[in-house]
Amino acid sequence: MPDWLDPRAPMLPRFLKQAGYRTAHFGKWHLTSRQTYGAPRPEAYGFDAFAVFNGGAEWPSADLHATASNTVAFVRANRDQPFFINVWLHESHTPHVPSPEAMARWTHLDERRQVYAAVITDGDNAVGRILDTLDAEGLAKNTIVIFSSDNGPEWTAAKAAPPRHNRETGVTAYDTYYSVGDTGGLRGRKRSLFEGGVRTPFIVRWPGHTPAGRKNETTVFTALDLLPTLCAAAGVKLPADYRGDGENLLPALEGQAIHRTRPIFWEWLGTRTEPDWWPRLAVRDGDWKLVLTEEAQRVELHRLTGDRAEARDQAKDHPDIVARLTTLALDGKATLPEKPNPDCVSQQPIDEERTAPEPASSKSGVTPETRAKAFARWDTNQDGILTLDEYKAGLKGQSNLEARFQNFDKSGDGRLTREEFVGASARTN
Repeated sequence: MPDWLDPRAPMLPRFLKQAGYRTAHFGKWHLTSRQTYGAPRPEAYGFDAFAVFNGGAEWPSADLHATASNTVAFVRANRDQPFFINVWLHESHTPHVPSPEAMARWTHLDERRQVYAAVITDGDNAVGRILDTLDAEGLAKNTIVIFSSDNGPEWTAAKAAPPRHNRETGVTAYDTYYSVGDTGGLRGRKRSLFEGGVRTPFIVRWPGHTPAGRKNETTVFTALDLLPTLCAAAGVKLPADYRGDGENLLPALEGQAIHRTRPIFWEWLGTRTEPDWWPRLAVRDGDWKLVLTEEAQRVELHRLTGDRAEARDQAKDHPDIVARLTTLALDGKATLPEKPNPDCVSQQPIDEERTAPEPASSKSGVTPETRAKAFARWDTNQDGILTLDEYKAGLKGQSNLEARFQNFDKSGDGRLTREEFVGASARTN
């Protein structure tokens, strides 16, 4: 996985900017992290204005709670011309940083639910401020608003790490123990290829085009479809050489229950734990979805129209569908590059301190103090947990990282606590 997207790639904001739109991105920026050096800034992708957190190591980081304010200011400044804005709120991502006002509203709940309800309230209020601004500026009837979310509720820790209070900002950050989001009965959670990890809300408001109150349970819409669909809505013609995986589903935004004609693919390269994180690949084509391991040694087949919870495996009943979807999934995987483009990988030299933390042995000489410093630096979202992605980013370019990560992961849950990482001794491979 590269550290950033090649800025030469076809981009929705660039297409819209070329058509006369003012463009902006406010909030989370997930093409980089605080450990990424040399990454292109958002201007390279077609954004006129931006204020982001989780940007590159050399960039200033925006306040998590300033996203709505930045959006409101941009709307007011550009009310007399067409604009496009990505608004990527932090809520309810970890670490949870609820405002004191939102916490005060939910004092009747236990602390876990109080924290989670408070961050959801902060997110709701941010959306409300933006919608109120569109109303106040007379823009609501001529603006498409799409609300969606990150993939699946976060894993919930079994016990809480001590909350971290920032004296300068006055906010307190809470870890994944407070992540009590629910999938509504769907199987799996974040990072799983089952529906609880990949199905998200998708709400559209477009007065005069999208019928109010209409619920579409027929059209499968993915983020890949946003570029061709929104360009069609804006009357922007795509370049003749554009080749994308998305599909123009504008009729769905206009109230039609149309069917997506292309299959959808997923891949997961992180930890593989039971019962819901073992699939490495998945494909959906029409009503059918297949999840499978890398070489299809294990598969499950589900018909989502009648079994959205993926409770009934129908692989044995439909071997022909399994064979067809397996071919699709493996052929799709084969089209992906084996290595990231070196032009899109951080070239910051790895110094001795960054490379030192590795599974301890009697010969390693790695101290707990060194490992503690690395943990604090690599834990980019400051939730008190190291994921495999964060671990790999911290040891960029080194070999056998997944196996080394698993040496630390004595609980086998795919996440390293500070205790596991700092105080761990290696298991022998």
